[in-house]
Amino acid sequence: MRAIQIGEFGGPEVLRLVEVEAPEPGPGEVSVDVQYVGINFADLQARSVGYRVPSLPFVPGLELSGVVRAVGEGVEGLTVGQPVAAITQGGAYADVAVVSAATVFAIPEGVDMRTAATLPTVLPTAYALVHTVGRLQGGESVLVQAAAGGVGTVVGQVAKLAGAGAVYGVVSSESKAEFARKVGYDDAFLTATFEEDVRRATGGRGVDLVLDPVGGETLRRGLESLAIFGRMVSYGNASGEAPWQIGQPELYPRGRSIAGFSILGLAAGAPEVLHEIAAAAFGLVTTGRVDLPITAEFALTEVAEAHRLMESRTSTGKLVLAVNP
Repeated sequence: MRAIQIGEFGGPEVLRLVEVEAPEPGPGEVSVDVQYVGINFADLQARSVGYRVPSLPFVPGLELSGVVRAVGEGVEGLTVGQPVAAITQGGAYADVAVVSAATVFAIPEGVDMRTAATLPTVLPTAYALVHTVGRLQGGESVLVQAAAGGVGTVVGQVAKLAGAGAVYGVVSSESKAEFARKVGYDDAFLTATFEEDVRRATGGRGVDLVLDPVGGETLRRGLESLAIFGRMVSYGNASGEAPWQIGQPELYPRGRSIAGFSILGLAAGAPEVLHEIAAAAFGLVTTGRVDLPITAEFALTEVAEAHRLMESRTSTGKLVLAVNP
């Protein structure tokens, strides 16, 4: 079978197409004939700096859709030939992937395979950020960093459905700001000026909830954009900056709080909770209340081009690989 493999860390050029034996599922696992793969920023970090890479060579890819090929010992509720979506700990950039049965989801009725590849990480993440971790209350205001990206595109819609009074996005360019407004944001601000823009938009009050996958200096500035008793959820460090330390001086005076979230951490440590969140989140798509905009599709052999596009920070929405559509 075909697989995209990295044997060293570096730029998109280290992604190599190789022929390998199709993997077989072990106990508690299933193998999947892959149709589509969702591309995530974490894939770029795996390729470039070894994020969540246990050893080399390594096949990247964290979410997929396809059909169950074989079922390992002890697996119940999944059958050969069943259409599924799944979160993996790597291995999705291939014709066949082996995944833990605990992080496999039946594809909801009416969702096509292409869209299904974007479900496992994006939608549960967006739902958890708003409801489970962010605990958004009706009428509260939200500020979303990277608002034109895969999660950002969806989380603004989820926040609106949850009754947010105002949802603001932060993006890196005017074209992305226009995209964010089209997908439902009340307004979108540029990274360079978002603190001043938040103060203007809220009459100096600040926002109730900040959702941040960027980290570093952007996270610090986002914390300063919070209203009294405001909350922040950090769910990534796309900036690559050293983690910023937050303590009593930043939190105590205005009663602010900060939490963290990782969909991959939840998949590895509490898959039963992930399934509960995913069940609620998937319903937003099947009822048509949330749109998952796929803005670019690449063949498996074009994966380096897909990584270059995402790395350029000019892409919007979700990118997918069509492995065997």
